[in-house]
Amino acid sequence: IASGSIDVSTTPPLSKGGQGGYNIGGQVNVLGERVAVIDANINANGVNGGGTVSIRGNFQANEVVPIPIADSPTPLLPHSLTPPLLSGEVLINESTMISADTIQNGNGGKVMILSDGNNYFAGNISATGGEFSGNGGEVNISGKEAIMVDGNINVNATTGETGTILLSTEITPAENNEVNLESDDFLIPVDSYEVKIESGIDFTENYMSMNELFMDGHGEMMTMTSNIYSASANITAQNTLANFQQLATIENSRSDTFTNYFGKSLSLQKTSITNIREVLAEIDRQTENNSAIIYVTAYSEELQLVLYTPGNTPIVKTIPDVKREELIELVLQLRFYITKPEERYTQKYLLPAQKLYDRLIAPLSTEIEAANVNTLLFSMDEGLRTLPVAALHDGKEFLVEKYSLSLIPSISLMDSNYRTLEDTRVLAMGASEFIGKIPLPAVPVELETISQKLWKGKKFLNQEFTYNNLLAQRKNYPYPIIHLATHAEFRAGKANKSYIQLWGDEQLRLDQMRELGWNQPPVELLVLSACRTAFGDKNAELGFAGLAVAAGVKSALASVWYVSDEGTLGLMTEFYAHLNKSKIKSEALRQAQLAMLRGEVVIVEGQLKGTGSYGSVLLPSALRKFENKNLSHPYYWAGFTMVGSPW
Repeated sequence: IASGSIDVSTTPPLSKGGQGGYNIGGQVNVLGERVAVIDANINANGVNGGGTVSIRGNFQANEVVPIPIADSPTPLLPHSLTPPLLSGEVLINESTMISADTIQNGNGGKVMILSDGNNYFAGNISATGGEFSGNGGEVNISGKEAIMVDGNINVNATTGETGTILLSTEITPAENNEVNLESDDFLIPVDSYEVKIESGIDFTENYMSMNELFMDGHGEMMTMTSNIYSASANITAQNTLANFQQLATIENSRSDTFTNYFGKSLSLQKTSITNIREVLAEIDRQTENNSAIIYVTAYSEELQLVLYTPGNTPIVKTIPDVKREELIELVLQLRFYITKPEERYTQKYLLPAQKLYDRLIAPLSTEIEAANVNTLLFSMDEGLRTLPVAALHDGKEFLVEKYSLSLIPSISLMDSNYRTLEDTRVLAMGASEFIGKIPLPAVPVELETISQKLWKGKKFLNQEFTYNNLLAQRKNYPYPIIHLATHAEFRAGKANKSYIQLWGDEQLRLDQMRELGWNQPPVELLVLSACRTAFGDKNAELGFAGLAVAAGVKSALASVWYVSDEGTLGLMTEFYAHLNKSKIKSEALRQAQLAMLRGEVVIVEGQLKGTGSYGSVLLPSALRKFENKNLSHPYYWAGFTMVGSPW
């Protein structure tokens, strides 16, 4: 049973011209052993040619004879033919609208409703010619056994010839042509149908309701997203471009949102089905890391997930009854139970972590596993951009135990070029003392450890941590890694309200970061080791999720909440220890988070000890009180997020 809306139409251009093939409506195929199309709206209109709609019930077409509409007899409807449907039968109810009109120039499209058994049609079909030129289209309603028609068909043309209706049927005369679709005879057992959208998603569930789909008119409309009223869903994607228009729509919307926030055009690459696939395939070739993109859109009454993996079509899933306010409340609960000091020795965070996993990851888990994915890139909707996805939990393990992760604004706002960080240098700057802010006593040790023990580079502390020095050092040498150990605030309001604290009262505003020229040549990685984001504010979220593109860097590592000095030092030392060994940055972060989760990073006898080759790090006196400190709670590691390219 199929219902809802499918739109594979093309949009008229501003002028009357343009008769290219790209303006022809798409194709919709609905196939099944028994097919019932109920209250559906199928739109295959085209600017310069109507599309094709084919609905088939186990049909093998017999030869049919075109009948001009003016000469068409009234079809006879055998009164004795009343469903439930048998094998090969098709039913179209009176509220279904099928259109394959031409809007400007060209012939109307084709609509074929073909049945290997009985064909019950009471719907509405329109396949008209263009307003400026073109003939009416073709409609074929055929049943190998018999047809019952009580609907409306329009194949007229404004300037050209009227179209044709094609009939092929064996009809037994009857008393009238009425079909009562509301009688008890038309109650169809919900366990008796298999409905297939050809070459796209194969639905074998009890009932489905299609949401709106769009594409640009190329090729065939081959798939649908659905609300499935069943305990489980058997949904598989095949090689088709049908869902890409939805992906492109999301991409454009996300890019516009970030562009409006930062007040400037930030797009780095044109989004197309080809270049996204090529990007993922090239990254896999260079790093042996298979990545997938998940777009999360939270509507008021339902949740939409779009999964894109290399070599496959975008998979669109709509999860009904997952309300936006419910998701936001779960994110709030997760953050509360992770960051609240008195909850830091409990596991109360697991309940919201598992509920969020069930809603955001579980519906796609089969497809993700089938694609052998190693890395997940999340493009999140408003209210979800500071979700610590690493802490999502399936009841057995955290998401970070399975995948390396990153948060992206959109693909078009991400620099996807890959460069290894092996044997590169780091510029490490920071401050341990502040005016009106809490001190960060671990910063001197952090800068020393990162720039001298774990990596090669330069370090600048306190009075040397100024805007002019930051600008000058990067101009003197194109450091691929910039590490800033200081307070950073992603605040409510415009981008100029968010900042990175420099020495004294000097601040580097988020909207100033492009002035540093870090995109020429590009900084591969920016690290902010002590920052926090105002939770629940959409602008603060945009600042955090857009950090990499705002700074003109490929990737940025930052935390969605303030993490204690000892926790930050533990994660940063592990991260840099693994960065030289990992082919991609997000995997280095994952290994650091796993080391903390597993209790392998500890404070013993005034020293920080971990898994890396750095041995141990002597803590400053202010932190030596944290003897035998347990750093395994998600508070210490889950907030750290790779923003932008994970590679």
